[in-house]
Amino acid sequence: MQLRRPIRHSGNGTAQVAKVFDKALKAHSFPSNSQLQSLSLRAGASTEVPVSWRLLSLARFDVGTFWEHEPHFKILIEIPSPLDFSALQWEEISGVDENYIPIRTYQVCRVMELNQNNWLRTNWIARGNAQRIFVEVKFTLRDCNSIPGVLGTCKETFNLYYFESDSDAGWNIKESQYLKIDTIAADESFTQGDLGERVMKLNTEVREIGPLSRKGFYLAFQDVGACIALVSVRVYYKKCWSIVENLAVFPDTVTGSEFSSLVEVRGTCVSDAEEETENPPKMHCSAEGEWLVPIGKCICKAGFQQKGDECEACEPGFYKSSSQDHRCARCPAHSHTPQEGSSRCECEDGYYRALTDLPSVSCTRPPSAPQNLIYNINQTTVSLEWGPPADTGGRDDVTYRIMCKQCSWEQGECVPCGSSIGFMPQQSGLADTYVTVVDLLAHANYTFEVEAVNGVSDLSRTQRLFAAVSITTSQAVCIHHDCNQEGFEIIETGF
Repeated sequence: MQLRRPIRHSGNGTAQVAKVFDKALKAHSFPSNSQLQSLSLRAGASTEVPVSWRLLSLARFDVGTFWEHEPHFKILIEIPSPLDFSALQWEEISGVDENYIPIRTYQVCRVMELNQNNWLRTNWIARGNAQRIFVEVKFTLRDCNSIPGVLGTCKETFNLYYFESDSDAGWNIKESQYLKIDTIAADESFTQGDLGERVMKLNTEVREIGPLSRKGFYLAFQDVGACIALVSVRVYYKKCWSIVENLAVFPDTVTGSEFSSLVEVRGTCVSDAEEETENPPKMHCSAEGEWLVPIGKCICKAGFQQKGDECEACEPGFYKSSSQDHRCARCPAHSHTPQEGSSRCECEDGYYRALTDLPSVSCTRPPSAPQNLIYNINQTTVSLEWGPPADTGGRDDVTYRIMCKQCSWEQGECVPCGSSIGFMPQQSGLADTYVTVVDLLAHANYTFEVEAVNGVSDLSRTQRLFAAVSITTSQAVCIHHDCNQEGFEIIETGF
């Protein structure tokens, strides 16, 4: 066996079909033994024929993907050594079709003798991770009734085979080892008249192989006595193309081994997105290469919002506090954020946000001092009343607390009142604007400070604001502009 260059014919493709078939019909000395020829793909720079029309064209197809070899290749045929080129069983013909599109075909027309067994084989094809392979064959076939003198010897079918292996087996494959895929028949056959009118009756047949288990395979075409031209053989598998769905990326996925199988695929969230809690994104790749049954989704993280199939950062002055929120929102009152992708807005100076406040709540400040503090003393009991502060700080959770101090007569020093005195109803957390202080000492000096507080008062770094009154059990001094009863001295409010 020697490796030789194939015979190549060029010119009008339809006319060349007629010439080759006519030459084959006139030949009388064909070898009768079975001979195996091979189509072997090699990288090259041939520009004779567009890739899409070459035998074993490997370009992308609309229902899947072809085997991804080099986009250009040369075809080599292994021929038995002593045979003359004119006696080849299959011949490689280059030309143009009826639309003057370049084509390359492999043809055989040995219809004058019985028991033909002419083989054409591909090179070894690595299957990758595909399990179901599709073979699309485009061919023309001569009507036996249009050929005189071939009754009983001419056929109008050919056989398609395959053989699996884990590596290139070379020529160590017996005919009996090939598995038959199908017998291929033409829907339309041509006559001599069709050739004269430049009519190319092209047949297209698709067959499926699988599930495959070895690393690769061969395809083989067996002629049993037909006048046939192989125009194109496409080998492909189906897959679901990469897609972004519900902010999740689903990669290229090869279909399952069975026609009815669904391949479950878990998606990967796009940048700055996360899986929805207990609901991860999943899709199913069907046997036809279509994505079906979407389940779950991804959602944009805090500080990001969805835009198309991506998550974009919130602009300065906007925020998104949780992945459960859909859109970025403008910063609440008295807050801001200078950078992108913020999950919360920072409060302005003098304003605060309580630990229990939501990020969507405006920043607030402590209230001003209570207004119009008045008192009533009865021996060792004092009743205090006041009005709400003029400024609540922007909150509605204002309460009041009372500070009691006992002051000495001599030096005027004050210390917190002991636990012996009582506050009715309570000393702090007062919702109402009054309190009664009981069990005071007789003839003692006291100062009471009434402070309005809210949820951010304890966060403030400024001085406390309060209204205060100083009294004795015999005479009181009021520190408030409304304490103007007869016998009392009025001084300004202090801190």
